[in-house]
Parts: sequence; C-alpha cells; structure tokens
Amino acid sequence: MLKLGIVGLPNVGKSTLFNALTKKGVPAENYPFCTIDPSVGIVPVPDERLYKLAEFSQTKRTIPAVIEFVDIAGLVAGASKGEGLGNKFLANIRETDAIFEMIRIFPLKHGNGNEILHVYGDIDPLRDIKVINMELLLADLETATKRLANISRDAKRGDKEAVIEEGALKKIIDALEAEKMANTIDFDEKEIPKVHQLNLLTTKPILYGLNKRAGAKNLDESHPELFKELTDYIVSTGAGYVVLDAKIEDELKDFEGEEKEMFRAEMGGGDNGINKLITEAYKLLGLETYFTTGVEETRAWTIKKGSTAPVAGMAIHTDFKEKFIRAEIVNWQDLLNAGSYGEARAKGKVRTEGKEYIVKDGDVIEFKI
Repeated sequence: MLKLGIVGLPNVGKSTLFNALTKKGVPAENYPFCTIDPSVGIVPVPDERLYKLAEFSQTKRTIPAVIEFVDIAGLVAGASKGEGLGNKFLANIRETDAIFEMIRIFPLKHGNGNEILHVYGDIDPLRDIKVINMELLLADLETATKRLANISRDAKRGDKEAVIEEGALKKIIDALEAEKMANTIDFDEKEIPKVHQLNLLTTKPILYGLNKRAGAKNLDESHPELFKELTDYIVSTGAGYVVLDAKIEDELKDFEGEEKEMFRAEMGGGDNGINKLITEAYKLLGLETYFTTGVEETRAWTIKKGSTAPVAGMAIHTDFKEKFIRAEIVNWQDLLNAGSYGEARAKGKVRTEGKEYIVKDGDVIEFKI
C-alpha cells in the first residue's frame, strides 16, 4: 500500500485534517509539536463506480481502494540540522511515497475573536512552502554529497555503475544548490534506478493543501494577488493543490450523505475538499482502479497507471503474473448499461485480452489462470 505523508509547519491544521480523513482521534492542540509520533490512517478512495457495481451484483461485501495517510510531526527551519523534531520528521517523510504539504491561508484571528498561533507570528504561505522545501533540499543535498564522496574512487577507476551514479548525483547536487527539487530533473533510463536507491525527499511528488477557515478573511479573499502568486508558484513547480477547510471537514466527519452536505452549507463550507484531496492524491501517486465484482465481493483494486493485465493481477495475488492465461474485460459503465454479463457479452462489450493488454481505469476484470 502506498503512503502519503501530511507535512507542514506547526499549527497549520495537519492533525485536524488527519482526524477528518480517518475519523481517528489524534491530538490537535494549539501548540507546536503536539504530534510527536506519526499517526497512520487507511483512507478509502471515494468512487461511486464501486458502489454501483456492488448494487448491480447484489454483492455481500464491498471493498474500496485505499491510501495510507501519515500525519507527521510539525517541521521548523533547521530540521535538516536536527532542530525541533527535524531528524524524526525527515526519517518519517522518507518512508512515504508522496508528500502532502499543508499550508495555512487562514488568518491568526478568525471568527469570535479566536486566535491560532503561527510559529512565525504571521501568515505568509509562500514563505512557509519555501521553509519546508528548503529543509527537504538541504537534507537531500547532504545525502547526495555523502554518496558522491563514497563512490568517487570507483568512478575514477572506471566502474560503469559508479560512473552512471556519479552523473546522476552531479545533476542532483547542481539542482539542489540552485534550490530546485530533484523531481524537476530529467534522468536517463540508466540513472533512474540509481536515483530510486537514494530515496531522496525531493524526488517525491508533492500536493499542496491550502487550508482556510469558514467565517474568516482567508488569503484568497483578503489578498487575492498574494493568493494568485501562491497558486502560480505551486503550478510552476509542477505540483498540484487543493483548497479545503480542515476544521469543517473534521466537525463533519461523523456525518454522511445529504445530512453532511446540509451541515456543510450551514457552516459556510464550500465543496467537499476531503474527497477532492483523496482523489487528487490518488492521481498524484500515478494510480488507477480496476474492479472485480460478483455476488460474494465487489472490490476496487489499485494499480500503477500503464500496468499490463498480468501485472494488474498481482494486486489480487502475486501468482497471477506467472499463471496468467487471459482476462475477460468489460468497461464498468458498459456492464451496467447492458444489465447483465450475458447481455454485455451478446453486445460484444466483453473482450478477451492477453498478456500485452494495458489495463484501463474502470475496467471490470475476470482473470483466467
């Protein structure tokens, strides 16, 4: 299962968001470093297709695709040198597959005179992003520099693997020294495995969460020009962003359906930021979904985009890759429209595919092994 690490400065709403995502209570007090150990939550990916297929099959059990979210201790400047909980923060984020950076855009004072402190005393989202990313850059620079020193002798001797890695490391160091993330570098095919082995923080994909508060003058309203500068910067780095209200989502976490949306409207909330976050995180990780469905179980399976049918089958069981013979495949909507497998087959919507077939998002598959 792939992991998304929720990171950010203290008091920006990370733990509040985590509560909303997972319906699991973790401390969210108004002081820095209240989250000492990372909390882990398994979060279902919202997908109405799954439940329509379950209804179609009158299934006994429905299992959604999931993402693992990790709530990680707040970071401050100097984390790469061990400041605050820096060493622990960097070790925890290194274990995740992608980074969700929580960025505060709500003011110090909001609604009824309430005040939530900011570790730097004021609201400046671009500064906050740069503080976090600089710590990731500095940590990676140390990693890459040490590794380059370790392999330099082998590279000078002409060792082919060391020469390839040396080239990749020099690209990384040049980019980091120019304050560019390693995920902006174009590596050639031989360098990519070497880079993966380094497990650098700045090679991980990043999604930004812009956290606002209902009833407050958030940055998008109080300083629209600064908000545009913020979003333009995020887009320029190749990252994505979602705007959400973690506090409202946390307060609504125990409600469902129409009741939840009614309360959201009453509280001044906008769209369901949590669903958008989960969906965007799924995309960020380069994932897609296929389905299996029947009377016993309807399930969404997570695979890397571009997977062949045998590789996709490994999500169910590792034996499926070696024992794969063929797969019967129908698009989920075509199946529902047909009303039954038999009718879908009669209309030519069910196809038999072999080992080279690239699975598409929304395929319903029956593997033959």
